[in-house]
Amino acid sequence: MHIVVVLALDKVIPFDLATPIEVFSRVPGERYEVRVCAPSATVDTGTFTLQARWGLEALLDADTIILPGCADTAMVVPDNVLDHLRKAAAGGARIASICTGTFIFAATGLLDGLRATTHWIAADALAARHPEITVDPDVLYVDNGQFLTSAGAAAGLDLCLHLIRRDHGSAVAADAARLSVMPLEREGGQAQFIVPSQPPAPRGSALEPLLRWMQENTDVDVTLADLAARGGMSVRTLNRRFREQTGSTPLQWLLRARIRRAQHLLEAGDEPVEVIAGRVGFGSPTAFRDRFKRVVGTSPQSYRATFRRR
Repeated sequence: MHIVVVLALDKVIPFDLATPIEVFSRVPGERYEVRVCAPSATVDTGTFTLQARWGLEALLDADTIILPGCADTAMVVPDNVLDHLRKAAAGGARIASICTGTFIFAATGLLDGLRATTHWIAADALAARHPEITVDPDVLYVDNGQFLTSAGAAAGLDLCLHLIRRDHGSAVAADAARLSVMPLEREGGQAQFIVPSQPPAPRGSALEPLLRWMQENTDVDVTLADLAARGGMSVRTLNRRFREQTGSTPLQWLLRARIRRAQHLLEAGDEPVEVIAGRVGFGSPTAFRDRFKRVVGTSPQSYRATFRRR
């Protein structure tokens, strides 16, 4: 029997905690035994308390350890928790984190030199706190073999199903996915959930009227010279001010504005992708699809299927 141990610390996110319990417990054939352990008998989630049946010693018996996220990413992980996780890893246990559980994982030092992910909203904080980790905010999960990390919320389901597929093959994983009412594989990564940012120019700056015009006229075919003339400055000055005030180039900023406009159109209406490509200023549907996938992480059709407002 494969033993899966889920670690529950104070302020654990209930969804992250429940996901591995439900997914592994529902695998046909009773292939997994799921245990919940904690440093103390009572765990305060912030909305309710729970009683953990196992202590930290359960980590040393685990074949797989799951680290759910906690609401406070700045929390100091107790030394005895870190010690048990390191010992479990040295003994060959597979360790996987869900959402901000990557912060707990990172505190062990086991992810140093590896690629990892977490919820996109916390990715910058993880990268700043642990520069020795290569943080990828665009993917649903990262598999480094013994050590795995996943993005937020539903990505924990993707990770658990991936682990089942690794252990028992696609047929068993597909059965578990059906019981979880989930596709075995989802197209795209976290990027499709991240709104492309448009850094604004300071209010009252020379760029503010130009940026507003660019946002309202994404369908207009313009060149750098056109934008510079509209802004009343040289191309060189335009580039310099964009770098200073938005951290981007004029054309990069415009492309992201076009993609954001396309997302709105895909969410709100039924126009064909080819029509939307023209409405947001792309000369060909192919160029639009390529740029959209590069920025959003999935195709326009898949994005519409996921986010269209009914």
